[in-house]
Amino acid sequence: MDILLVCLGLLFMIIGVLGSFLPVLPGPPLSWIGLLLLHLTNAVPNNWVFLVITLAIALIVFALDYIIPALGTKKFGGSKYGVIGTTVGLVIAIIFPILGIFGIIIWPFVGALVGELLNKSDSKTATKAAFGSFLGFLTGTFIKFLVAVIYFGLFVMKAWEYKSLIFSF
Repeated sequence: MDILLVCLGLLFMIIGVLGSFLPVLPGPPLSWIGLLLLHLTNAVPNNWVFLVITLAIALIVFALDYIIPALGTKKFGGSKYGVIGTTVGLVIAIIFPILGIFGIIIWPFVGALVGELLNKSDSKTATKAAFGSFLGFLTGTFIKFLVAVIYFGLFVMKAWEYKSLIFSF
């Protein structure tokens, strides 16, 4: 049973890291589920203080992911159309990876620009707002990725520490 929980936890960790970039998956909360599964094994001692603190961090980062892009857009004079455009651009980058890794950077900016232009902003205002929206998106994504990678590292360290108990038959 422990091996199954560790494997499921590892799967949640991988999905959590991917969820840092994919808007439909909540990265840090999924990574936290991986930590929880690891601590539910008989091999790893339960540390509820650790789990509560990491859950709180995951939920705060999850909430900030919705707040930061809006703040970036507002700071640079944008509208909700810029935020929506950024998200649409990211989805386009994921579905059509024509530009490779640069698509993750270019398409959200283009989406924010188009969103602002559709909002009847002039090109200078739209560009400035698109930059703010894009900056907010990058900031939120970086924070989610950082938390998910740290949780992945904690998972690996704890699983390695108790590997002899996890894989004993």
